[in-house]
Amino acid sequence: MQLKVLVVDDSSFFRRRVSEIIDADPGLKVIDAAVNGKEAVEKVRTLKPDVVTMDIEMPVMNGIDAVKSIMAANPVPILMFSSLTHEGAKATLEALEAGALDFLPKKFEDIARDRKEASNLLVQRIKEIARRRFGLRPQARPASPAPRPATAPSPALSKTQQAVRSATSALEKANAERRQRAAASQPEVARTRPAARNRASGKSYKLLAIGTSTGGPVALQTVLTQLPANYPLPILLIQHMPAAFTGAFAQRLNSLCKINVKEAENGDAIKPGCAYLAPGGKQMMVEGSAGNGRIKIIDGGERMNYKPCVDVTFGAAAKIYGGDVLAVVLTGMGADGRDGARMLKTHGAKVWAQDEASCVVYGMPQAVASAGIAEDSIALGDIAERIVIETANG
Repeated sequence: MQLKVLVVDDSSFFRRRVSEIIDADPGLKVIDAAVNGKEAVEKVRTLKPDVVTMDIEMPVMNGIDAVKSIMAANPVPILMFSSLTHEGAKATLEALEAGALDFLPKKFEDIARDRKEASNLLVQRIKEIARRRFGLRPQARPASPAPRPATAPSPALSKTQQAVRSATSALEKANAERRQRAAASQPEVARTRPAARNRASGKSYKLLAIGTSTGGPVALQTVLTQLPANYPLPILLIQHMPAAFTGAFAQRLNSLCKINVKEAENGDAIKPGCAYLAPGGKQMMVEGSAGNGRIKIIDGGERMNYKPCVDVTFGAAAKIYGGDVLAVVLTGMGADGRDGARMLKTHGAKVWAQDEASCVVYGMPQAVASAGIAEDSIALGDIAERIVIETANG
């Protein structure tokens, strides 16, 4: 059965170009096109496509507002096309938070060496996000956490344990109430959840490392905004993302989170309570010692499929921090992170994966879970709570 695709763009040239690529694949079919967001909303309602490709800048109604309207009334997987600029990055991140599942640069030459490679990537992305179409439901857009005041002082690190225990109690209470409400309508067998899953293992940690790809921006925001201001560990974040996007993404996370978030720079001292986002187009390494680590940014590498690459950073962390690492692999396409996670586990580190039901694309987490590397598979909404509990003795 062919997947039905609606192409939305105000450029007739781009509509034609994208449509030709899609129609060339026997598994896909362009059923129509729209020239602005308002027209897209109506055609999604009447034509019921399996996937929508959406431009951001359009007349009448832009892509962000169109995504909000579509996801509120007739949810469907949406792939955004974006310019590789700072403003384009900010708009794309807004579209992802509104409900779009993935994005690609409008200039295909920015993501591929030739037309064939670009065509294959577009087709692959459409097919991957199409798998989520049956799990989407109309819902209101969740409110973002209040921005952190720019002048708010950071609590003293000497109070870390008290802050973590307080945050843990609050998270446990909130999640317990949520699970109780959800369990009311579930069969008795589905309500059983081993108490051990919410207990810390007693292991000590010196680093939290999180790798992700497709669906990652929203997943990372979900996790990081729940961490307390005095979270005791430094955090390394690896998100597959173009160079023009990582700076804007780090700024966005920093404005929403209680912890500090920054785009990693060469020579950055690795400090507790700070998250370092690997810069797009580069590789993020660590050097020094576990108690005096520093960020090392190197060239992305011509032969590397991912820039940044989760395997590279996880592997570097294994050499410096050994087993004192909690690694989490979130939603994403492919298997990046599996080899690095295996290296971490060999050193005694703990590895978790996001569960299939809450992933946009169950590729990267599946890779570590299927290889027997992940100790547990956890729903996205529970990951922050589990991290706080597990690393309280960090």
